[in-house]
Amino acid sequence: MRNILITGFEPFGGEVVNPSWEVARHLDERSLEDAYVIHAVQLPTAFHAAKMALELAIDRLLPEVIVCLGEAGGRAQLTPERVAINVMDASIPDNEGDRPIDEPIDEAGPVAYWSTLPIKAMVTAMRAANVPAAVSNTAGTYVCNSTFYALMHYVSAQKLHTRAGFIHVPYMPEQTLARSAPALPVETMVKGIIVALQAVVQTAEDLPLADGQTH
Repeated sequence: MRNILITGFEPFGGEVVNPSWEVARHLDERSLEDAYVIHAVQLPTAFHAAKMALELAIDRLLPEVIVCLGEAGGRAQLTPERVAINVMDASIPDNEGDRPIDEPIDEAGPVAYWSTLPIKAMVTAMRAANVPAAVSNTAGTYVCNSTFYALMHYVSAQKLHTRAGFIHVPYMPEQTLARSAPALPVETMVKGIIVALQAVVQTAEDLPLADGQTH
């Protein structure tokens, strides 16, 4: 069996749960297409610690596919990210108290990395499964983007033949009891990620679909 690595983050910003980890842990040890096994790893919500934990997991599992998940409170859809940018600009401290402002993730690294996942095929498959989904063109400048960038930089630097990228997920309903924000049940998000992973392993080249944004 070939390995798929999926990661989620620990809670942050005063939350007691993080939907990215709740989704990831529901996928741990599941098989996919009778050829892959999914391994879930929780990452710390901290700029530098997340990078180190992710690299250790990659070295241990040698996965063919890597999908990092993160919470995007306020979004209503599962959103595969198109690009990671080389900047940390934190509006709140991470879980280790670090709050970089306008700092590069890697001073010698490129400005950005593209996802190597077939993001439009993934979105198309999730929509066909009645899971709300859309391509996102910004992963923010907090730990999610930093981890996405670190992932793509490590895959590139190590010359790994690994398809890799990032998906943001919305709040869970229990997180919105005291706030007005969109949410999706964990079961719906788990279904969406499974369908998205199936699209990854079944799609050699992404679909040439117009799904861009005017602003």
